[in-house]
Amino acid sequence: MSKKAGTALSVMAMVFMGALASPLTVLAADAEETYQPALYATIWALLPPLVAIVLALITKEVYSSLFVGIVAGALIYSGFKFEGTVTQIFEGGIIKVLSDSYNVGILIFLVILGSVVCMMNKAGGSAAFGRWASKKIHTRVGAELAAIILGILIFIDDYFNCLTVGSVMRPVTDRHHVSRAKFAYLIDATAAPVCIIAPISSWAAAVSGFVEGQDGLAIFVRTIPYNFYAILTIVMMVGMVLMKTEFGAMRTHEINALNGDLYTTSARPYENATDDETPNPRGKVIDLVIPIVVLVICCVISMIYTGGFFSGTDFVTAFSQSDASTGLAMGSAFGLVFAIIFYMIRRVINFRDCMGCIPEGFKAMVPAIMILTFAWTLKAMTDSLGAAVFVEEAMRSVAGGIEVILPAIIFLVGCGLAFATGTSWGTFGILIPIVVAVFEKSSPEMMIISMSACMAGAVCGDHCSPISDTTIMASAGAQCDHVTHVSTQLPYAILAAAVSFVTYIVAGFVKTAWIALPVGIVLMLIVLFVIKMMNPMPVEKPTE
Repeated sequence: MSKKAGTALSVMAMVFMGALASPLTVLAADAEETYQPALYATIWALLPPLVAIVLALITKEVYSSLFVGIVAGALIYSGFKFEGTVTQIFEGGIIKVLSDSYNVGILIFLVILGSVVCMMNKAGGSAAFGRWASKKIHTRVGAELAAIILGILIFIDDYFNCLTVGSVMRPVTDRHHVSRAKFAYLIDATAAPVCIIAPISSWAAAVSGFVEGQDGLAIFVRTIPYNFYAILTIVMMVGMVLMKTEFGAMRTHEINALNGDLYTTSARPYENATDDETPNPRGKVIDLVIPIVVLVICCVISMIYTGGFFSGTDFVTAFSQSDASTGLAMGSAFGLVFAIIFYMIRRVINFRDCMGCIPEGFKAMVPAIMILTFAWTLKAMTDSLGAAVFVEEAMRSVAGGIEVILPAIIFLVGCGLAFATGTSWGTFGILIPIVVAVFEKSSPEMMIISMSACMAGAVCGDHCSPISDTTIMASAGAQCDHVTHVSTQLPYAILAAAVSFVTYIVAGFVKTAWIALPVGIVLMLIVLFVIKMMNPMPVEKPTE
């Protein structure tokens, strides 16, 4: 065990000892529903996620760090009483989130997708695609741009985006010596940032649902040009690839990847994931492309089914009111059945091997499932401590301030809340109704700008947070160590956030995206050019 991991376990042990030292108490069953902790809706509600995040970044060990945050939240909730702490960790935390139907649907989707990916690998589809792509893609820039384009095309849902792009493009980026950390960043930066500016996506559906009494989808479309973080992240990502420039810890990873080390750090949990098997020589590109295309179609059909499309609802409305969790679970199940039949007809793998891929796919997703479970539990702790109420009251007090800089302030608040809680959608649910209530009658244009700032801030915080489910999915999709992904991505996300903050200040004054957005894009490109001049990358070696 490493010293850092030992430190994390020591901290966890101390927290437990603190709980054991506190007096035992019995929580009355009839008072449980009305119980409110003494520190409810105070700044202490944000302490548990901050503890988990700081520990994860210091120790580079995510499981124990998340658990320490959960224990800290349960201790605050129970008033440092042993029985209440244990009850809150399990009944109010782990068991509660694992019995939530939405969460279970996402876990089913993860397991099934892991099984499909395992089948594609065993059938030789991934290897065949890698061979085909090697003939069409000859440079690292080409490989990275291909990953970005695929990520932008899969705009339906961020979970689906992360795992699909990861499984399809990983052999290509590996061959062209793109580090796993950089690949994880490319996946993450084309997941939530793309979904939040796509009118037909699960994210658009979520945002539309938070705008009551109005045409939520029409308002969402109006917010797109003001969503500076999402747009500038895409500009930054493409700009850095074309300029061949990197900075921070990512630069070290990319230089090492050019020399053959895709991981850099000692933590490389997936290094030998596919080394034990020789690729199936009968596999063809269609063994990867057709199952993926069918999977996408099945998931879209299932999502609009849950929104009532086949009961007479129009497509856009059905998508906006769809249940993404149920849709993805149902769609992936149909996709799995199709993949089994397809591979058996093709005779690339037999039925027994297909069945063997199901537990193998489950095992491959265990790290992501564990981190997701702990992240959801940590969010349950912050919810029980009234984090949403605390932020809402703080926002209402700020709303009476200077109007022109309010979008920039809302952007920062959204960043902080999403970073601490690891959820963009939760941040939307808290901030959007406040923004609508403040600006709906007095300044409709400022309402649109402020809503965009809220959405952009939520995506930014989600992008930075190690406890965000999208960040966890990106790590799983790229098969990159999770803490490595977070620490290398953070400087990039902070740069995009800083330029976005300045752009929101400009937008607050000019109140039009057609001036503010070009200013932000030009500023971003200038910053990237300066970074390139200060940190030139080594010359790329030809791919063998």
